Amino acid sequence: MNRILTAVQCTGDLHLGNILSVIKPTIELSKNANNEVLVFIADLHTLTSIKDPKLIEENLYKAAIVWLSMGLNIKNTIFFRQSKIKGICELTWIFNCLTPYPMLANAHAFKDKSNNLSDVNAGLFDYPVLMAADILIYQSDLVAVGKDQKQHIEITRDIANSFNNTFGKIFKLPDCLINEKVKIVPGIDGRKMSKSYKNTIDVFAEENILRKTIMSITTDSKTPEEPKNPEECNIFNIYKSIANDSDIEYLKKRYINGGLGYKEAKDMLFELIINTFKKEREEYNKIKNEIEYIKDMFIIGEEKAQKIADETMKKVKNLLLI
Repeated sequence: MNRILTAVQCTGDLHLGNILSVIKPTIELSKNANNEVLVFIADLHTLTSIKDPKLIEENLYKAAIVWLSMGLNIKNTIFFRQSKIKGICELTWIFNCLTPYPMLANAHAFKDKSNNLSDVNAGLFDYPVLMAADILIYQSDLVAVGKDQKQHIEITRDIANSFNNTFGKIFKLPDCLINEKVKIVPGIDGRKMSKSYKNTIDVFAEENILRKTIMSITTDSKTPEEPKNPEECNIFNIYKSIANDSDIEYLKKRYINGGLGYKEAKDMLFELIINTFKKEREEYNKIKNEIEYIKDMFIIGEEKAQKIADETMKKVKNLLLI
């Protein structure tokens, strides 16, 4: 049995990139009886960038609704809120006392913002240690992450090794689970789709808002009559992340042969998203205001996650004599 862990922050609405790179692959993993899958919403991590508790709570429930609308089944998945699990922050402190400063100073999350240290809080600097506690407290075998998180798993393994060698072997050394088939989904400006770039597509938005987002995708100034290179077009690159092979090939030929305007291509992308996520959009609208239902889903998962965390922390405290 493989215990697989993944998480998402609640810094904003989950978008098409999150769905294709994290949510759908994780749900498929949970359907395998040989996997025990844990999914949590990382509300503690979110505090490094958002300080409004009401906004964090709002984003948390929105994230949960997206997961459930996409087909997450809590019968074969442990689904919970990070902050509700006792022991996470305590284990983070213990790991802090084993983690050398240079290791954190070389972490990407810190280095990307180190040119302006006044904007870096201790939580951001310490992000990899909290992530290590999140992973190790559940004795995870595999951590489903994107390629940009690989370094954090390496740090987690180093911290686990340090603890095991110092106090006694408790923690498993988790491996990355990176879905190589999932490519980076481009945003409406051509960069990686990311909440921090404000270039995302919310597939659960109201139709008029979704259409407005699609119509704002950046393009060049070529006329409809001109042949175009589809691989250089943001519309096509988003389209091919969702469509089947035959539809991709059809649209590709239309780009190359000329006669396709960007307005028509955007209309095709809009229709593709509406049709692809029709069932999920209906489920989203059905449960989006059922906050008590979402809380009940979380409580079921939190009881299971807490049991695993308690077992780990009991071993840790026995070794540390605390």
